[in-house]
Amino acid sequence: MERQIKYLGIVQARLSSSRLPGKVLRPICGKPMLELQLERIARSHRLDRIIVATGDDEQDDPLEALCRTLKVDCFRGSLNDVLERFFMAARHYRPENVVRFTGDCPLIDPGVVDDTIALFDQGDFDYVSNVHPPTFPDGLDCEVMRFSCLESAWRNAGLRSEREHVTPYIYSHPEQFRIGNHFGTGDFSELRWTVDEPADFEVVSRIFESLYPENPAFSWREVLALLQRHPEIDRLNCRFLRNEGYRKSQQEDQIVYERRKS
Repeated sequence: MERQIKYLGIVQARLSSSRLPGKVLRPICGKPMLELQLERIARSHRLDRIIVATGDDEQDDPLEALCRTLKVDCFRGSLNDVLERFFMAARHYRPENVVRFTGDCPLIDPGVVDDTIALFDQGDFDYVSNVHPPTFPDGLDCEVMRFSCLESAWRNAGLRSEREHVTPYIYSHPEQFRIGNHFGTGDFSELRWTVDEPADFEVVSRIFESLYPENPAFSWREVLALLQRHPEIDRLNCRFLRNEGYRKSQQEDQIVYERRKS
């Protein structure tokens, strides 16, 4: 009998990004961006298994092909109901806990991942992240949750923002779930290391090109030191706001609410 998976890492990724289509397969240092992210996640000491959850539309076929090449499991589900896709991917493996990643965070740091999981392990939590509130750079986001809490969100979440972004139902109900947050040393939340815009991709590409050839396992602190030496890189994407996609979903929720009221 296969042993119980305690921590299942799920990377949600798709090719139909509205602001930067196909970003997860764009090459950096000769490899697709998603491959670099999977390499980094795989260095975690606490994850038992890593899978990619992508859409069931044919446009995401190349993602499945990449996973096959990398020998990484790929689950395919609803393109737009991301919570549905994420839950179904997890349910296939029946883990005790799930760790959520998004495919626009290629600089994810395995040390930060392990520390977030350690906090979850040590406390009596249902959900722990490092983003409520954030102290790490945008792009080092990690969320850990009990599978049972993910199932509860899947059954009860009704807002569009809750279905598109997986975890809002959980962290918006502290009366229902025991919630914790992993704080870093210092506040670097104004730094933007995620990839949503062309300028973001330029920033991340320059970081990898500077650090990856010499040390593929570079840490987020080494990225910070690089940007302190080269602030012109950081300035390329500093005008963009954190979590713009989620804010847009919330605005659409409000529009629907106002229409129903009228």
